[in-house]
Amino acid sequence: MWEGRFITAKRQGRWEYVSRSRGIRAAVILAIDDGHVLLVEQYRVPLGKNCIELPAGLVGDDDDNSDEQSSLAASRELEEETGYRATEMEDCGEFYSSPGMVSESFSLFKARGLTKVGEGGGVAGENITVHRIALEELGSFIDQKRAEGAAIDVKLLLLLQPR
Repeated sequence: MWEGRFITAKRQGRWEYVSRSRGIRAAVILAIDDGHVLLVEQYRVPLGKNCIELPAGLVGDDDDNSDEQSSLAASRELEEETGYRATEMEDCGEFYSSPGMVSESFSLFKARGLTKVGEGGGVAGENITVHRIALEELGSFIDQKRAEGAAIDVKLLLLLQPR
């Protein structure tokens, strides 16, 4: 139906959905260190507001790195967005976030051996705020951010299971 640089709108019979263009994939990073999780906050145009998320980014989104490995993209994105570098990225597999509307999948990585090496904040124009939140305070942090009008990414459910 329509194709842009990053997404394609498709129709199959009566079903309409969106996919990533050119085989682009995504990597999401679960970075927990010393009982704290690294989260990012950034403005999301489709939502019209800030969103609290796990660090993440596209894999192979530039023409010169279309064959990029997901683990390398995860390492790059973690450092760009949060300012932390990991000694190990464990691949936890492929997941789908909204399979009734989007064919996009993401690879989830657990980051281990975290060292702060910079400020983070993303690349030019991303304006990412980094949050290092104690796991036992995560519920109240999410409640506070929701009260401020922020959206909460569904992937944070990973961290809200009963303890």
